[in-house]
Amino acid sequence: MTAVEAGGAARFVGQSVKRREDPRLITGRGRYVDDVTMPRQLYAAFVRSPIARGSLSAVDTDAARALPGVVAVLTGADVNPNGHAYWMSMLGPDAPAPPMRALAENDVRYVGEPIAIVIAESRYIAEDGADLVDFDVEPEQAIVTMDQALASAERVHPEHDSNLSNEIAAEPDPELDALFANAAHVVDETFHQHRYICVPMECRGIIASWDPWRQQMEIVSATQTAHEVRASAARLLDIPEDHIHSVMGDVGGSFGQKMFPMREEFTVLIAAKMLGRAIKWTEDRAENLIAGGHAREESMDVSFALDADGRILAARTHHRENVGAYPNLGDGMNASSSLVMFPGPYHMQRVASSAQGLYTNTMGRCAYRGPWMLETVAREQMVDVVAQRLGIDPLEFRRRNVITLDELPFTTATEQVYETVSPAETLEQAAELIRYDEFRALQATARDEGRYLGLGLALYIEPQYGFGILGTEGATIRVEPSGKVNVYMSSGSHGQSLETTALQVVADELGVPMDDISFTQGDTAATPYGPGTGGSRSAALISGAAMAAAQQMKERIIAVGAHLLEAAPGDVDLDGGVVSVKGDPSTGVPLAQIAAVAYLDTDQLPPDIAPGLEVSARYKSPFIMFSNACHAVTVEVDVATGEVKLLRYVVSEDCGNMINPMVVEGQIAGGVAQGIGGVFYEHFEYDEDGNPLTTTFLDYHLPTAVEIPDFEYGHVITPSPTPGGYKGMGEGGAMCSPPALINAVRDALSPFHATITRQPLTPDAILQAIDAGGA
Repeated sequence: MTAVEAGGAARFVGQSVKRREDPRLITGRGRYVDDVTMPRQLYAAFVRSPIARGSLSAVDTDAARALPGVVAVLTGADVNPNGHAYWMSMLGPDAPAPPMRALAENDVRYVGEPIAIVIAESRYIAEDGADLVDFDVEPEQAIVTMDQALASAERVHPEHDSNLSNEIAAEPDPELDALFANAAHVVDETFHQHRYICVPMECRGIIASWDPWRQQMEIVSATQTAHEVRASAARLLDIPEDHIHSVMGDVGGSFGQKMFPMREEFTVLIAAKMLGRAIKWTEDRAENLIAGGHAREESMDVSFALDADGRILAARTHHRENVGAYPNLGDGMNASSSLVMFPGPYHMQRVASSAQGLYTNTMGRCAYRGPWMLETVAREQMVDVVAQRLGIDPLEFRRRNVITLDELPFTTATEQVYETVSPAETLEQAAELIRYDEFRALQATARDEGRYLGLGLALYIEPQYGFGILGTEGATIRVEPSGKVNVYMSSGSHGQSLETTALQVVADELGVPMDDISFTQGDTAATPYGPGTGGSRSAALISGAAMAAAQQMKERIIAVGAHLLEAAPGDVDLDGGVVSVKGDPSTGVPLAQIAAVAYLDTDQLPPDIAPGLEVSARYKSPFIMFSNACHAVTVEVDVATGEVKLLRYVVSEDCGNMINPMVVEGQIAGGVAQGIGGVFYEHFEYDEDGNPLTTTFLDYHLPTAVEIPDFEYGHVITPSPTPGGYKGMGEGGAMCSPPALINAVRDALSPFHATITRQPLTPDAILQAIDAGGA
């Protein structure tokens, strides 16, 4: 571990404390949506379109309604008039978005679009009822690809003038034009990223129960944010937020897919209010693959202008993304963040960028861990392509262009200000860990023997946005009369270990044992308002709120304890759950005694201290923060079969001070595993008519433990200016691993002059690249 600036010592923070969640989750004692049953509960199943684009007519529900056990069959004509507003708090009511509807009506716009909902006494009956719903769809030619969306006179959404969901134009820049005109080298390339999807272990799910007598809606859902579910339901149903109680339990992964409610959740909410009953819908795996939200289908044209020494002068980019028919993020484009972050960790004097989002008759785009990641994928591939064409070693090329510590604060060509990053240091640490020079010698020997080894590098800088709704978090801490501590936060953990790391922060700040602290999240009736978990913001923001509340609580506890000890507050300490006079621990007053006084014997309290021990605090983060890392991977490619074997995988990470190193490394490992899946295995495909071809795990391939290597870690520590010096890092592993892996394959195949610009790198794709190289 390299410490650029060492953090302070602590009892729990900085230690690999075992996860509090694990005993419950590993033993199968988690509480997921499908484990919950409400009184008078019914079950829902959806009727879905088998056609990507067509006119919908004559939806016949009579046979389904007649099936014993079916309570209701609702179509778009029944449901849609009851949906009042579909916008998300993060985007606001005026953000551009496709024309929203809960169920299809008059036409269908992708395979899997929900046409009707069948509600019955059991899921089995609901599924049988769905099979009995008959409808007519007159097929029309689907618009499936981005090229088709640009060229076709037909519209995915007839309500719109074009198939552009959004567009960003490059501003005229004479200085950039001059840099390109006078450059010693100009290199152009286009990089393509295929469609793949989140695939959490637990699919989506929701239970909604409307009580017409109490005018109350109870919601249990698989989500990243219980408060956004409540806010969305209030807008959708046009009822006050305080009439809605939203809860999340354990969540079996999300990776962005459960950031916002989708059309099926909206339909269940509307149906529950219409029927005045509890309705449960649990998405099955086929639904999840086809209609649970897709991601990543993008391309980027990149041009670099370079001087004679191989230093980057300027760049031009054009980013295109397929947003599908109903993007879950509205029409806001991943490209917005991607273009801002394109310079990454490198010197570039000028950057000009443009982008287009395109509607197609495919499943809509949802968030996926690091949704703007094409900036890293395209840039880091481009760095290797340029190095290869100029005959410069890719490590040396990065060294010539990377930002160094002595240049901080550094303002990029897109006006991002880096203050606490260490890209050059992580680059060198990764090169050392992977034994770069030693590998190059081994690679040359192996080639003489007919074996093709490759080494790939990738650097990135990861933003954590702190503006608007994303910029604040709240925490409430209550010490019970027993002396035990309860922490309430607005987080929505779905694998980030927040039940452990948040309590490590509170335990250190408050001076109590971790075993005396409990954690509550995801309950709108108990926890402070907040946007939930996402955007790599938990460590910095949630810890900031927890620390602020803990500091306030500590002051109150010390004030009461000092009063009971007849000492000045400045003369006592709180440690291990005991307030004692400094230098004399035998005088200690335990927290349980202090809490008993605060609640049960309030006459003993100091005159300026109110009864009880409960505080709340909110933390406002900086507008934007940054972490960074370097990935290095070695591979061996079998040029006869196209098989890629991963030899070693090294990550040098700088996420500031680490709350829990084991959790940090677990987050990295999970992200890299997703990158391995995306590059080599996962690919969601449509045919030319918009029919999904990868509808089961027999067709949509996921990596298993066999395909995932052991990971090796190095840590550079550059504390952030936030409380605790923590940074977010949850998305970087999934963003940086694809270009590192692709670059390694490109390096291995360099003797064959193979062009590698597309994913996934299946054995067939690799063999085709070797053949096309002509060597």
